[in-house]
Formats: sequence, C-alpha cells, structure tokens
Amino acid sequence: MFNNPAYLVASRYGVLPRCGKGRPVWAALFGVLLMLLPQTGAAQVQVVALGDSLTQGYGLPQGEGFVPQLQNWLNEQGLDAQVVNAGVSGDTTAGGLSRIDWTLTPDVDAVIVALGGNDLLRGIPPATSRANLEAILQKISARNLPVLLVGLPAPNNYGPAFKAEFDAIYPDLAAQYETSLVLDFLGPIAAAVESNRQEALSDLMQPDGIHPNAKGVALVVEALGPEVANLIARAEAGGS
Repeated sequence: MFNNPAYLVASRYGVLPRCGKGRPVWAALFGVLLMLLPQTGAAQVQVVALGDSLTQGYGLPQGEGFVPQLQNWLNEQGLDAQVVNAGVSGDTTAGGLSRIDWTLTPDVDAVIVALGGNDLLRGIPPATSRANLEAILQKISARNLPVLLVGLPAPNNYGPAFKAEFDAIYPDLAAQYETSLVLDFLGPIAAAVESNRQEALSDLMQPDGIHPNAKGVALVVEALGPEVANLIARAEAGGS
C-alpha cells in the first residue's frame, strides 16, 4: 500500500490518518483520490492487414499506400489502433496461408484479410483459392480474433462459371466464419468513375491499370475505414 500513488499523495498533503478512528475517513479519501488520479488506458488495438500488393502499397511513395492512409484515417477518428502492413506484392491465397502462423503474433487483436487478386491474375481454380482462404480463416478463428474479409470480383473474361464460383467465395466464407465483409477492394474507385464525380479511371489508377494511385487509395480508405473501425470495436469487445 505504501507505494500506492493515492497513498503517497495523501501523505504529501498531510491528509493521511494515522490509525484507529481515522480509518473510515482514509477509506473515503482513498476512493476520491483514485478517481482524481490519471487512469491507465486500454492497450492499443493491433490490426494486421494480410494481403498482396494492394495492401502492401505497390508503386506508391512511403506514406501513400493503403496501410498508412488507413492509419491516418483511424487517427483522425480518434481510434487508438495500429495497423500492421502484412501485404506482400505478388502474394496469392496460398502465400498468405504459408505465412499466417507467424503473422498472428500474440500482439494481434484483429485481422484484415485481402487476398485473391493474384489468384485471379494467374487463373488459379476457385476451389483452390477457397480452400486457402478457409484455412486462413480457420487459423484466425482458433485465436478468436475478429476478421474483415475483403474480396475482389472475377473479371467476365474468365467465363460465367468461373466468375460465379470465384465471386461466391467471399460471401460464403464470411457467413460461415461470421466475419465482416467487403466484396470489392477496388469497388470505391469503380463507383467514383461511374458517379457524378466524373473522374476518369486513369485519374485514380497507376499506369498498369491494376493498382490504385494515392488518390484512388484515399477513396478505398474512405469506404473501408468505417468497416475497420467496427473491426476495432469488436476487438475491444473481446474477440469475434
């Protein structure tokens, strides 16, 4: 007790009863002082963003990629959270699965899973992508961590059967594992082009036509930010 801050403050200002009858007075004073002393806040929530080049920030200067822009958005909302960039350019769902175990350190409180784009580019069978994503979610679920699953729709040139099978992966797994869901990482960019903003796709994408530029990333973050805020709230509430 003699190292207790409230006890030391009371001693310093001469309001600490010595013994006997003063003890009820000391108990009341002790409670008041505890309320007046600064309280230690909850630990910062750590969110890992497991993804590919879209997460990693391919082609963008430091500070303009998805993770740093998302971090800035969260800071502006007053949310005490740290976003860890676990994006690897070129990574497939298989690559994400191969590194999920060491990505889930004891400090991780929540996970964003944004994989599948490179599976599409390589024409990997949707059943394989589904199995990999499900294995990732199983490992996260074993830790009782909340998840935001972020997908991408298959292009039409793969044919209707491939597209239907691939596009079903994300809503199916989100329902099965009770994750939050965003169907299209790049959806906000397409919406901006189609809306009254009348922005050309080239204004929001890098010259490769695959990766968003800093302005495009800002639109993505603007749309995904509230979902990540909800993810943080779930983490603070104690898990999935």
